[in-house]
Amino acid sequence: MSAGSRIGGRRVLIIAALATAVIIGYVATQTLQSAAVYYLTPTEAATRGVAPGQAARLGGQVLPGTLSYDPATRDLRFTIGDGVSTVKVIGSGAPPGLLREGAGAVVEGTFAADGTFRATQVIAKHDEVYTAPTGSAVPTHPTLAP
Repeated sequence: MSAGSRIGGRRVLIIAALATAVIIGYVATQTLQSAAVYYLTPTEAATRGVAPGQAARLGGQVLPGTLSYDPATRDLRFTIGDGVSTVKVIGSGAPPGLLREGAGAVVEGTFAADGTFRATQVIAKHDEVYTAPTGSAVPTHPTLAP
């Protein structure tokens, strides 16, 4: 076997390895983009002029005093805001356990002609601030006698 054929074989292996890495990177990027949760704030939705009936994802803070849920009719209503604009959200179904006033929420659905947002899905955003348990909240473990 000549030295030239050995070098040619290495080049083919290197090119194949690089091509495989590029393909894996492309597939991973596409998968992560489709899994990412993107949303518009109420101000961005107004600025972009999201048309009534157009599917959208909207995010903001649930404003105090606006959250109401009627278990009999499964009617869920609240207002979200971003500090500049607010949007009234109307949905049906039980609210997520973490949904509360003052917390973040992302809603999927469409704007109605009257400017309200008709939510088909409500996602409560958890608080990103970690608070360590206080001394009384730390569980005690029984000690074993020697």
